[in-house]
Amino acid sequence: MAKRPATIIHVAEKARVSVKTVSRVLNNEPNVTPDLKERVLAAVEKLGYSPSKAARAMAGSRSYLLVAFNDRRLTLDNWRSERGNEWIDQMLYGAMLRCEQSGYHLMFELVDRESDQLERQITAVLSSLQPDGVILTPPNCENPVVLGALKKRNIPFVRLNTPVRGQGPRVYMDDRAAARQATKHLLGLGHTRIGMIAGDYKFSSSILRVETFQATMEAAGHPVPEERIYKGDFTFEAGVAGAEALLDVAEPPTAIMASNDQMALGVVSVAQARGLSVPGDLSILSYDDTIGVRLSVPSLTAVRQPVAKMAEKAADMLITASAAGEKQIAGNSLVPFELMVRASTGPAPKP
Repeated sequence: MAKRPATIIHVAEKARVSVKTVSRVLNNEPNVTPDLKERVLAAVEKLGYSPSKAARAMAGSRSYLLVAFNDRRLTLDNWRSERGNEWIDQMLYGAMLRCEQSGYHLMFELVDRESDQLERQITAVLSSLQPDGVILTPPNCENPVVLGALKKRNIPFVRLNTPVRGQGPRVYMDDRAAARQATKHLLGLGHTRIGMIAGDYKFSSSILRVETFQATMEAAGHPVPEERIYKGDFTFEAGVAGAEALLDVAEPPTAIMASNDQMALGVVSVAQARGLSVPGDLSILSYDDTIGVRLSVPSLTAVRQPVAKMAEKAADMLITASAAGEKQIAGNSLVPFELMVRASTGPAPKP
């Protein structure tokens, strides 16, 4: 008969400690004496123990699993178009590395914000996986159905990159300050006719960026007419349509600010098709700062969102709370952004 593999209980018996102590040692948790740690690790080596997720969950009533809920429509649109999902890549990069440090796993789930089965889908995921915590990306981090399902089941969560307060802990950048700095950058180059291609208004950050852009322009004495704001949806196609619409008005903008990189690249394609020099005839500014805008010709000025750092912090908050046995996560975390000035923004063309 084949020898059964060692379990965490065997390790605890061999080391003459509790199962909980074995779990704490294996997860590098604090308050374990060097003697206890040495005994546990010696028992692990002697028995050839390899901790499984199920055994560790039994030992500490934890699943050692975090789940990230992401928007289905946008994610699939970017995959199907083969333009990639660098925002998602950066989110996974930051969260996964933090999970790895504590022996956690991270799962990625797509949810449809417009589905009438949204709550049932969320509940099914939570019931089957029993995660120790959930990372919510926009716009799920502001969806009352998603938030309600998590609160009903008492699942800790952290909301990523949302300006909305009072609906749970969040890790975010200052979108208002970023929009203000981006607008002032263009104003400082002499642009007074600036257009904006907004993101999906179901994302609060999209609305906040537009409002801040308008307020900053008005404060500088250059109120923005309605025709210089185009409501997009974060897709390349929206960037193309927005650029066409903005450049066809009677007094077209000399600079366009797009609310994400995909739309900004759409603006670049329209400028090239029309024979417009960037930035000689048209300056372009973006948000996110993914690899596409850094490698475009010209490279684009962009607000760099610290996505990986925000995701890392969100995972850290959930893991720390889980280790302490806490279901409620207190406080928020503000992560700084950067304005990366590159070749796509220059002085406004002379009349």
